[in-house]
Amino acid sequence: MKLVRLLLLACICMMACRQQPQSNEVTNYDLPQMKDSGELVVLTLNSSTSYFNYRGEPMGFQYELAEQFARSLGVKLRVETAKNTHDLVHKLLTGEGDLIAYNLPITKEFKDSVEFCGEDIITHQVLVQRNSNKVPPLQNVTELIGKEVYVKPGKYLDRLINLDKELGGGILIHKVENDSVTTEDLIMQVSNGTIDYAVCDNDLAKLNKTYYPNLNISMPISFDQRASWAVRKTSPLLAAAATQWHRENMTSPSYRASSKRYFEISKRIPHGSILSIQKGKISHYDELFKKYAKEIDWDWRLLASLAYTESNFDTTAVSWAGAKGLMQLMPRTARAMGVPAGMEQNPEESIKAAVKYIAATANSFRRIPDPDERIKFILAAYNAGIGHITDAMALAEKYGKNKYIWDNNVADYILLKSSEEYFNDPLCKNGYFRGVETFKFVKEVISRGEVYKSKIKH
Repeated sequence: MKLVRLLLLACICMMACRQQPQSNEVTNYDLPQMKDSGELVVLTLNSSTSYFNYRGEPMGFQYELAEQFARSLGVKLRVETAKNTHDLVHKLLTGEGDLIAYNLPITKEFKDSVEFCGEDIITHQVLVQRNSNKVPPLQNVTELIGKEVYVKPGKYLDRLINLDKELGGGILIHKVENDSVTTEDLIMQVSNGTIDYAVCDNDLAKLNKTYYPNLNISMPISFDQRASWAVRKTSPLLAAAATQWHRENMTSPSYRASSKRYFEISKRIPHGSILSIQKGKISHYDELFKKYAKEIDWDWRLLASLAYTESNFDTTAVSWAGAKGLMQLMPRTARAMGVPAGMEQNPEESIKAAVKYIAATANSFRRIPDPDERIKFILAAYNAGIGHITDAMALAEKYGKNKYIWDNNVADYILLKSSEEYFNDPLCKNGYFRGVETFKFVKEVISRGEVYKSKIKH
């Protein structure tokens, strides 16, 4: 028995040693060795522009580019995340990854440590404001004098303070130190009129404009900053391959499709009345909702509300993320739920698969005692993916909230999953998430379902 224990301990030690590459292994690890291993390990940050998990599938502009690059090399992609840009560089230099797939600022500090490669991106900070028929948008930084601008601590605040000095003072700077309020929250507040001005990077501004089309992001407030991917200085072959790939693929259909998905395509499905519920019908698919809602013991009108919120009852709808059909199932989910290839936009196949998915999701929340509460969690998971909801439940429990109650409990923490303090918490296994969409989704589906119930009897 003692010999078995010793052998087991030896195996664990050997495994631990293999997980920590030696310095000479890192030094000699370049493209040929990566091809031999069959794997490219990419380092990036959790964010709406780089990498995140959506409905159980990895997404993000930098992720998609890295995936295309790995495919061109004939290797599999593995993604590891870091907490910030300095952590990215540290993980790269210690061999925890092969390539930084993130717009790493090209600064003297980083140039001394890494080899920049890929596409040379020009970034800058912009003023986020609303387009309005009544008040023309600001067009020059001098017009910021006397204006209230809300900004998070860090590079945005630093730039605004310097700009204020350059102008001789007069910008009314509001430093938002509440960790639960993110830059994207401030952008949303500009859109809905709570505040008038905020500051962010131009790529983040472009992405958020796909959610809030009333934003004006045309005015730069900083000098241009160069940024690109990076590798270790001892990986010149990988650097050359990344630079060549970017040069040859920046105009390719795949690259353009990824760029459009995140920075151009609207993230909102237009909603409007299709049938008059006063006449006793919600949609052309009411009989299908009635048929399949019984399988999960749901009111069919709630299932109809879910479909309306997802697709506006449009069977041909395709979302920015690639979800298809009446119930907007992601391709991988549709396959797993048995939808035949090419039938994703068939209404019955879509509803049948969605109900099957809801049943499987319900099993993950079986410990929630109240059936009405359980439905809110299921809806949230339908929108976000189960992982983000279980993360929010873990955070709620950590901070003394009831992890089995949605409103004012777990719902508060799905909102906080876009904040670094929370999505970098070790309890969060699924990283960044734009929780405001899920927060609103649950409210919309439930409230519309109640309207349907009040207007249409069984």
